[in-house]
Amino acid sequence: MRLLPILVLSVCAAVAHAGGTPHGKPLPAGETVPVSQAIAEFDAHAGAPKRFSGRITEVCRAKGCWMMLEDDGRSARVMFGKHDFYIPKDTTGSAVVHGVLTRKELTPEQVEHLSGDSGKGIAAEPVEYRITADGVEIAS
Repeated sequence: MRLLPILVLSVCAAVAHAGGTPHGKPLPAGETVPVSQAIAEFDAHAGAPKRFSGRITEVCRAKGCWMMLEDDGRSARVMFGKHDFYIPKDTTGSAVVHGVLTRKELTPEQVEHLSGDSGKGIAAEPVEYRITADGVEIAS
């Protein structure tokens, strides 16, 4: 029974050291690129898993299955795999995500669906930058 408190403290310390509340898979170590830089230098950052950072400006109000990550006026929608995990719908603050950056052309139905899931009434753009993430750390 003595090991349980030690294990709990170890997990808490690991989360605190990682810089935030984890969702999905643990983020691998490596360089973190601000989402604005990744979009500005799209060809250099797209198509391969990387760490991206920014401020959470919006979260899906239906399930918490996506969030908007913004930095210096540029935004990307972060999808959590194929609904592999969710975040609380009231999440705010900054985040680091690990995933693949793409540029996606949305169908009118997708634009309508994503706009409807916006808690802020913000219409989705017909072409958006998207990060399909396997892990997220939200700053405490």
